[in-house]
Amino acid sequence: MGEKRYKPTTPGRRRMSRRDFSTITKTKPEKSLTKILKKKSGRDNYGHISVRRKGGGHRRKYRIIDFARNKDGVPGEVKAIEYDPNRSARIALIQYKDGEKRYILAPKGLKVEDIVKSGEDAEIKIGHALKLKDIPIGTHIHNIELRPGKGGKLVKSAGTMAQIVAREDKYVHIQLPSTEVRLVHKDCKATIGQLSNEEHENVLIGKAGRNRWRGKRPKVRGVAMNPVDHPHGGGEGRTGQGNPHPVSPWGKLAKGQKKRKKNKYSDRFIVSRRKKK
Repeated sequence: MGEKRYKPTTPGRRRMSRRDFSTITKTKPEKSLTKILKKKSGRDNYGHISVRRKGGGHRRKYRIIDFARNKDGVPGEVKAIEYDPNRSARIALIQYKDGEKRYILAPKGLKVEDIVKSGEDAEIKIGHALKLKDIPIGTHIHNIELRPGKGGKLVKSAGTMAQIVAREDKYVHIQLPSTEVRLVHKDCKATIGQLSNEEHENVLIGKAGRNRWRGKRPKVRGVAMNPVDHPHGGGEGRTGQGNPHPVSPWGKLAKGQKKRKKNKYSDRFIVSRRKKK
């Protein structure tokens, strides 16, 4: 799967690119696996803006994804590879032998008519879901559970993958895409392979209107505002980002302030932190 670039026929087209949809085999979603996705426009239940810079955007339907992969022992055939507007990776429509249909995250290399399985008897093959204790060390995985049976929580975006690096008693050492090494219980499930659409990070938006289609509204710098609107605002000429540190409109430190709790319960599961760039 590649990336399509445009000729600079207009200022908006210059340097614009989009993902290649050549791997997609079905354009309309499975009706039984979709539900209405209500617009929130960044507002809370009072109608006040609680998240800035959100609103508008194209209408979407939510695709119900099977993150748990709990249909053990039942083989399923890949019927289609589809686009999902709610996530960066592609999704695959699976029809199981008993007739049930489900969506899963599509790994790189998964094709129509391939067979996928989950459970102890599944092979170490792209798209198969197994418990971590049954997956060999060094295997690339995605859609990793943090608690057995609760469904995948980690490594679910386009082109990402984690790797099993070691085992220790009840836990498995997993190196995440951020380079952080984390302990995950051996009875948690994961899916084999790297996720599809790895070119996603290289897409160039090209023009402001394209971000509006995605539900993103314009962003105004604090230094361009008045003092009543932002701590960085006001002053004569260009004044910089305030004194002594850059802050949010509500005075909270921004740009590098550590937000993680000092004694978070999951700290004991982190073997080594991610490497700083």
